[in-house]
Amino acid sequence: MPHIASLMPRVLATSLAFVSFASIAWAQPAPPVRIRGTIEAVDGSVLAIKSREGTDMKVRMTDNVAVFGVAKTALSEIKEGSYIGVTAMPEPDGTQKAVAVHIFPETQRGAAEGFRPWDQRPGSTMTNATVAETVKGTDGQNMLVKYKDGEKKVMVPPDTPIVTFVAGDKSELKPGAKIIIFGAVKKDDGMLEANRVNVGRDGITPPM
Repeated sequence: MPHIASLMPRVLATSLAFVSFASIAWAQPAPPVRIRGTIEAVDGSVLAIKSREGTDMKVRMTDNVAVFGVAKTALSEIKEGSYIGVTAMPEPDGTQKAVAVHIFPETQRGAAEGFRPWDQRPGSTMTNATVAETVKGTDGQNMLVKYKDGEKKVMVPPDTPIVTFVAGDKSELKPGAKIIIFGAVKKDDGMLEANRVNVGRDGITPPM
């Protein structure tokens, strides 16, 4: 039977390994929080927001926060080569039926490129990609969009909200404004913090 003293190094190594693993686990940052809602009040750098789900939230803006307006635009503004985000519902044939499309400015080409589940509504998806071709169809506009590791066929019905991001400023962040924050981060003090806020222009609710 091994002497107790001979087991101590192994016990110590196991304990240290566990502590190291636990430290790494605890150090994992919280996932970003997506927020849709209405600004209720502004107190310095802190936005009081009533979320889409009816939750009262507070979000602190960073000193260098970027504010973008979400402005209505036309389907005709989407051309081959445009970099767009398509909020959609999957069809049985694999086509994505758009429920909203946003056009990125050229400076944001490549932002969050790819295809993923989305939370605009149950079962919805998001595809950020470049328009490879666009053809007018009987029920709207048919597009082929390509991203770095795939492509999707998208059908855009005529009544689909089409918006674009435009440069904005903090003066647009006022009570009553509709906003979407794609990635608020929970900080060590428990406060949510955002370095970008997207605000609807002319009463628009960001449709993505």
